[in-house]
Amino acid sequence: MSDGFSKPLLQIRGLRVDYGRGRRRATALNEVDLDLAAGRTVGLVGESGSGKTTLGKAVLGRVRPDRGSIVFDGQDITHVTGRARRPLATRIQVVFQNPYLALNPQRTVAQSVAETLTTRTDVSDDEVRSRVLESLEHVGIARSAADRFPASFSGGQRQRIAIARALLPRPDLVVCDEAVSALDLSIQAQVLNLLVELQDELGMAYLFITHDLAVVRHLCHDIVVLKDGGVVEHGRTAEVCAAPTQAYTRKLLDSAPVADPDLQRASRAS
Repeated sequence: MSDGFSKPLLQIRGLRVDYGRGRRRATALNEVDLDLAAGRTVGLVGESGSGKTTLGKAVLGRVRPDRGSIVFDGQDITHVTGRARRPLATRIQVVFQNPYLALNPQRTVAQSVAETLTTRTDVSDDEVRSRVLESLEHVGIARSAADRFPASFSGGQRQRIAIARALLPRPDLVVCDEAVSALDLSIQAQVLNLLVELQDELGMAYLFITHDLAVVRHLCHDIVVLKDGGVVEHGRTAEVCAAPTQAYTRKLLDSAPVADPDLQRASRAS
């Protein structure tokens, strides 16, 4: 499932994750393959229960695969946990879905953003502060906001702050788990455009987990469609959206909102 441009930064092969035991055992992911090159975005889409979030958690080391491999920049990280995983914390970051739960209300913006540098012992307090302010500016948040608390900010602003936190250690990969689904449409567009700009400027890769095909069309170079824990379709986003080969992908596309009512009616009639 290579993008054909370069060696993958992230390579997943035959990944299987089961939850529970015995008769209650359920398969969340089954033989999943995925490639993601540096500087590109893969959209991971599917309905609730398709395995999207489980795959993201496996990449982040938050669930342990039962089979298969996850290779990041040439290193097998499938079962790397605890202290051995700490060096990866600055290279693989995450932006979660809910901007209201992402930030500790008892910590200032600067304290929350700086959390992603806590594993670095070679960075002085002054440098951390400087980088925090720069990261906030990158996402359109004024430096003067650094010593305020999350309650002072809207949902869109909080999500920008969460993105600033993820970018602070200058990661190679950012896992975005429904990162804009809790935002209204106008703020969604702002945050998506910001992600595109930051990728162009900083060169990080995104694994973008979403149920929203409109978001995938806007942001993602490639798409992987999951159903019941397995990959049913993958390819260039434009090609898959224009001519899906699987009925399930067509169902997802048909259920996605279309801004133009004439196009929406045509889509439903096809």
